[in-house]
Amino acid sequence: MEELLREMITEDLYRIVISNPRDKDKKSKVKIRPVMLKNKLCFQETSYIGTQVFHENFEKEAILIKIMTYMSEEFRQCEIEAVNGKATILVSKKGKVTINRKLSANERKSVDLSHNRVKSYILEEGIPVPFLIDLGVQTVDGNIVRSKYDKFKQINRFLEFIEDILPTLPKDRTLRIIDFGCGKSYLTFAMYYYLDLLQKFDVQIIGLDLKKEVIANCNELAGRYGYHGLTFLYGDISTFENDENEVDMVVTLHACDTATDYAIAKAVQWKAGAILSVPCCQHEVNAQIMSEELAPLLKYGLIKERISALITDAVRANLLEEQGYEVQILEFIDMEHTPKNILIRGVRRSVNTGKRKETNVKKMTKAMNIETTLQKLM
Repeated sequence: MEELLREMITEDLYRIVISNPRDKDKKSKVKIRPVMLKNKLCFQETSYIGTQVFHENFEKEAILIKIMTYMSEEFRQCEIEAVNGKATILVSKKGKVTINRKLSANERKSVDLSHNRVKSYILEEGIPVPFLIDLGVQTVDGNIVRSKYDKFKQINRFLEFIEDILPTLPKDRTLRIIDFGCGKSYLTFAMYYYLDLLQKFDVQIIGLDLKKEVIANCNELAGRYGYHGLTFLYGDISTFENDENEVDMVVTLHACDTATDYAIAKAVQWKAGAILSVPCCQHEVNAQIMSEELAPLLKYGLIKERISALITDAVRANLLEEQGYEVQILEFIDMEHTPKNILIRGVRRSVNTGKRKETNVKKMTKAMNIETTLQKLM
């Protein structure tokens, strides 16, 4: 591993992405790229901890040591892309290191060594994407419409949440995803484009919604784009039945109030490998919550509403942990609904010990005189 890293960490490096953390509560991902500082080659590390992003610059030997430490102690996957090819380093749970390398036969591309370059997005500026053009986010030549730049960033942020869990998704068979409450489906189209066209997964995605005209329009667009693995259906989350043998990921973005609970319960029932949920309009707890100890907070309507929403999502996260999921609460920027939204991301543990994790969530909800729909469904 050290020999490979030393060879590829040069001015010809495009990027390094270190992912699949061993401890989900620490760094979730690290990206590294070369930069030129005062005419000296350095390497900029961008690390992601929760919703925070940190930048630091290192010389070659220092960044080499950091990567070696990351792979021996904190992460299990390292992807390297350089002028002369690509390489992937995988570390198993038993510490076995596997290296796959592919030399490049393409033309040499220039490496941007500027310190403050334009942010690199998964969906790149300047590359036309059909659904982004129809959405009005891009012009026909791939430029981002200035008034839609927040939407462009939101879509890329969502894809970053999926990028982080790519190593947990199956690539030896069809990847099956269900998107509950898909609405206009711009994130559903983005997900399909990313997984099918960019990551080369064999993917089938079903989008479900209660608006018939929206479903008809989305199916028409999917056909026009040639997205043969993308289908939209009219139906209700609570009564939807899956005819497939397996569901690998369930996505639910802004399913209103308890619809989120039904979607999460379905995902757990199907033993979905991953769950991405952005809840919306949590009214249930707000109507129930009573606590003498919290009375000084709950007497203010706005504070009660916000606390109730946070409690609702905390209950959902804890219930998922009890069902064998590794759960993260992440910040999702969404300019159409609220300035900042919470995203619940759960990844099913590969080894199920059969022992239910204790979270004391039942004790907490009893103390607040609440019982959520998800508790009843579980």
